Amino acid sequence: MEKWSLMTITALLGLLVRWTVSLGSYSGAGKPPMYGDYEAQRHWQEVTYNLPVKQWYFNTSDNNLQYWGLDYPPLTAYHSLLCAYVAKLINPDWIALHTSRGYESQPHKLFMRATVFVADMLVYIPAVILYCCYLKETSAKRKISSALCILLYPGLILIDYGHFQYNSVSLGFALWGVLCLSYDLDLLGSIAFCLALNYKQMELYHSLPFFSYLLGKCFKKGLVGKGLLLLTKLGFTVGVSFALCWLPFCTDVEQILQVFRRLFPVDRGLFEDKVANVWCTVSVFFKVKAVLSAETQLKLSFALTFLTALPSCIKLTLQPSIKGFKYALVSCALSFFLFSFQVHEKSILLVSIPVCLVIHEIPFMSTWFLLVSTFSMLPLLLKDGLLLPYIVTTLAFLTVCATSFSIFENTSEDNMQLKLFPTSIRRCMPWFRTFSKVIRSSFLVSITLMGILTLMSATLDPPQRLPDLFPLAVSAVSCLHFLFFLLYFNVIAIWESRDSRNQKKTN
Repeated sequence: MEKWSLMTITALLGLLVRWTVSLGSYSGAGKPPMYGDYEAQRHWQEVTYNLPVKQWYFNTSDNNLQYWGLDYPPLTAYHSLLCAYVAKLINPDWIALHTSRGYESQPHKLFMRATVFVADMLVYIPAVILYCCYLKETSAKRKISSALCILLYPGLILIDYGHFQYNSVSLGFALWGVLCLSYDLDLLGSIAFCLALNYKQMELYHSLPFFSYLLGKCFKKGLVGKGLLLLTKLGFTVGVSFALCWLPFCTDVEQILQVFRRLFPVDRGLFEDKVANVWCTVSVFFKVKAVLSAETQLKLSFALTFLTALPSCIKLTLQPSIKGFKYALVSCALSFFLFSFQVHEKSILLVSIPVCLVIHEIPFMSTWFLLVSTFSMLPLLLKDGLLLPYIVTTLAFLTVCATSFSIFENTSEDNMQLKLFPTSIRRCMPWFRTFSKVIRSSFLVSITLMGILTLMSATLDPPQRLPDLFPLAVSAVSCLHFLFFLLYFNVIAIWESRDSRNQKKTN
């Protein structure tokens, strides 16, 4: 009973921080003609309410795709439509066709913020609480600490409640999927992941580990009998889930093709804004987009993404376990973020939430990664006027993690889930015995560097010849961190992960 009371307080604290951040600015506030993501979400409500389904993804006189055209999967459109019905009851002017473009007012801001708040309470927060409450081989104190740290992760709060998006919905569905798979509810887990993928196409980041894990379970049960039966059930469940989500668009092949064109706009190029992935960082020295053709860029991006995500997926298929599944989620999502085509800076959230799921196992490295992931979005947050919320929530998160998990005292190889790999490395490199000290020193250097870049970005004007100096510096520094974390999480996923039943209880 005491555990649930503390969990309730934890959830309320998470909601309080969210609503406090929502009182601030948002993407594109008072910046015509395109405004920002706030207007994009409002405009999708306008489009889905006033136009027939068959026009949602097509360019028409009433739906100019150049003005925040709908480019998310059908489930997002249905969510926008649901919000539009509520908006219509409160004030029809909020979603009036054409005349509502750029609509801004305090009552409307309150409504839009409330839609994110309600979605969070219905989908994401219950999944976090239940996931942490039912962690296996984990003490009650550590469960509560995990929930608190996850709910206070600043990256998701700043983007959904500051910048303005509904990432918590798709990430919440994915988390429900992990929770179901943890208790062998494979069919329910499949439905949850299908909902996540049909809400936001970037959930493809998680699809490879998801299918690898389920395929591995089927192989484990045998290619005939139980294994084949499970594979058939899973295939049928996934097929029906997708069919139901896409039903309004399935009457016409051109409808389906147009939706796919909107979901995967390859004509927009390898990358746009300053994003902390390999392509943006490399372009500082080697102009990838100028030297390589668009087709070559696409093929190279696909090849590197697939090759870097493949090892952990193969391991997961051969040795399926929930622990390995969670680490594969991290490594695959990070591969997609670093190497895939047309990545946005906010896509790092699809790596961060799987990292949150293992914060009770590797608190030091998880905290470090989550701090870097939030820092990587600094240029976007500064553009939205969210510097103060960024600083306050980041410092609060670091304080909570340091206090709850004593992260600075737990940097041994065992605490970082490294046992087999260091032993193998020392045979060739005896100096590797100082690995823990190197990691602690690197963390301090990293924190200092991020602090300096934050201060410079917020207070100094860049040289006229280098107007993008600070955003590029933030992206490059973050990218180097992410490459290190890609190696680290792959090591755990391939060498170290074992079924949780073989792990000792963590106090």
